[in-house]
Amino acid sequence: MITWRKASHSGSTTAQSDCVELAQVDGAVAIRDSKAPDAGHLILAADAFARLVIRVKQDDAIV
Repeated sequence: MITWRKASHSGSTTAQSDCVELAQVDGAVAIRDSKAPDAGHLILAADAFARLVIRVKQDDAIV
């Protein structure tokens, strides 16, 4: 079973907020939209997730 936690910078808890949930999965990081948890999730290797966080913090456009 995957234990999900809301990312600390996901915004408020209202239905209108942009919320991301994270979970550790076998040395990787799973990411899902908390407003649509049954829509699936993305799994990234830990190093790829770390690079993603760095790019987001630098405010790079990721397309």
